[in-house]
Amino acid sequence: MVSYEYIFGGLLASLLGSVFFMIISTTLGGDKKVKSLSGRVKSDDEFGNCAFQPEMEEEKSTDVVIVGAGVAGAALAYTLAKEGRRVHVIERDLTEPDRIVGELLQPGGYLKLIELGLEDCANESIDAQKVFGYALYKDGKDTKLSYPLEQYSSDVAGRSFHNGRFIQRMREKAMILSNVKLEQGSVTTLIEEKGIVKGVIYKNKAGEEMRTYAPLTIVCDGCFSNLRKSLSAPKVESPSCFVGLILENCDLPHANYGHVILGDPSPILFYPISSTEVRCLVDVPGTKVPSVASGEMANYLKTVVAPQIPLQLHNSFMAAVEKGNIRTMQNRSMAANPVPTPGAILLGDAFNMRHPLTGGGMTVALSDIVLLRNLLRPLRDLNDAPALCNYLESFYTLRKPVSSTINTLAGALYKVFCASPDPARQEMREACFGYLSFGGICSYGPVSLLSGLNPRPLHLFLHFFAVAIYGVSRLMLPFPSPKRMWLGFRLILSASGIISPIIKGEGVRQMFFPATVPAYYRSPPVY
Repeated sequence: MVSYEYIFGGLLASLLGSVFFMIISTTLGGDKKVKSLSGRVKSDDEFGNCAFQPEMEEEKSTDVVIVGAGVAGAALAYTLAKEGRRVHVIERDLTEPDRIVGELLQPGGYLKLIELGLEDCANESIDAQKVFGYALYKDGKDTKLSYPLEQYSSDVAGRSFHNGRFIQRMREKAMILSNVKLEQGSVTTLIEEKGIVKGVIYKNKAGEEMRTYAPLTIVCDGCFSNLRKSLSAPKVESPSCFVGLILENCDLPHANYGHVILGDPSPILFYPISSTEVRCLVDVPGTKVPSVASGEMANYLKTVVAPQIPLQLHNSFMAAVEKGNIRTMQNRSMAANPVPTPGAILLGDAFNMRHPLTGGGMTVALSDIVLLRNLLRPLRDLNDAPALCNYLESFYTLRKPVSSTINTLAGALYKVFCASPDPARQEMREACFGYLSFGGICSYGPVSLLSGLNPRPLHLFLHFFAVAIYGVSRLMLPFPSPKRMWLGFRLILSASGIISPIIKGEGVRQMFFPATVPAYYRSPPVY
């Protein structure tokens, strides 16, 4: 047994090294295409130099315009206003949002919320529930994965809640501040003059076209952003859809834990969103789902999904299906690919998205807000747009440890957790469940990455291929036949095929070697 461990220890080290350098060599090449900024908006010069002088006065009284007041926009408005900035927020709809995602905040995200002074927005006032980890189910077996929270205070944990309640609490906190102007309106375009964004054109609640100006415009208008193409070169992918239900007065098998069922064809999620409600999200691969109106969706949930639900949840699940409040949403993923633009910056889902399986979106957004606040803190004057743009290029590199870890894990886990007819992918799925079930570092390590508490891309890479090597070792027992050896080789190739494109999208250099990127060392402009 000892010799077996040494053999596979050596095999693990050699394979990890070779795969790591293979990915680096294959993904470092090639220049990114830079998107032209032409055709974005009308220049002020087109309207004459004096046509909008009254509105131009607003530039002197506003430091930052924020487009969108969702999780990112509301948190950012409060944060920058607390720093003394004068903030104008324009949100399309100020009524309470009603969404089926954005309901689970990882512990790492909760720590960022504390840093921003917004932790009271995710407490008992909105009936938020503490989450201490995940329970993973597969083929009648289950394993419990707890967050590594031993070194934190008792209040630190994940939080789950109604997304709309959370957003409204943050909006209320922002509106209390005298230097925040929160307005309902639809932003139609950015105002650009000589390549510099000066503000935005929007229609207010009355339908009147308005203009607002500021030295810095921050666009965080969500996954359906109509402005992101002006500030980035996005490549949006739609891997699947979520079908959402609410189970009422239901006790989860493991209280205060998220539940993930490795179903067929893809995962099924359960987590509490209040003291009496449990959210169920059924993942359906692809862009099309059975029709809700015709009853096809209810039939699908009853015949395909229900047999895979744990017995303790089965009756509540069927009752929720019968009730008929079934909602669907397209899942999206999009690597950050910014086009640095003087006077403007992207944030939140408008900037970067990942599959919502791991619930990491709000953690990335809040981490970005903490970073942006810290970068802007030394600056009293934001009016030198080119110098500010050059300085804020460091933001895109400094955010990578957190964002790339969570993004890569979300994309890779989703592909591993989905059922597949490919035997190599089936073995990878079995290996992942077995690896996490070992406990110790095999569960502690991946869960610390997922929770946002350990944002280290290299640790993610090593754990991912440790799962693959464990899968190969399973195939070699009791005897390594040629067929099993070939399947093991294909398993390694499959693992590389899953993670390599995600790492390439994130950027190998920025992800693993950020200190080699010149923007990493940018200093605040001196006026």
